[in-house]
Amino acid sequence: MIPVEIGVQSPRVVHFNEENNEEGLRCLLDLVEELKDKAVIRVAAYQQRVSRYYNKRVSPRPLRQVDLVLRNSAITDPTSTKGKLSPTWEGPYKIKKVFHPGTFKLETLGGREIARAWNTKHLRKYHQ
Repeated sequence: MIPVEIGVQSPRVVHFNEENNEEGLRCLLDLVEELKDKAVIRVAAYQQRVSRYYNKRVSPRPLRQVDLVLRNSAITDPTSTKGKLSPTWEGPYKIKKVFHPGTFKLETLGGREIARAWNTKHLRKYHQ
């Protein structure tokens, strides 16, 4: 029995011509810059599509200085010493100061300031 690789040759091997191959490689070298430019354009278009898709589905969380918020208790206790049955959110806290859009300084309802700044993704608006 003859192995398939020996008995049947691929069209690529049958039609190989070394002179045409060298000429084709030279033509490709001339087009390298154009191919790179096309790739950059494709990547930019892809990034724009991904950005539009993400921005369409993201929900903005506008928080102001007077709002009441809950903070994620997993961030305040990263070692999970409270256990899995503890509440996920703690608070309410009042926003004392807005550093940047999305970064806030909090205080308790009694007026005691919380030690560090908090990001929007770790906060949730408190509805009474």
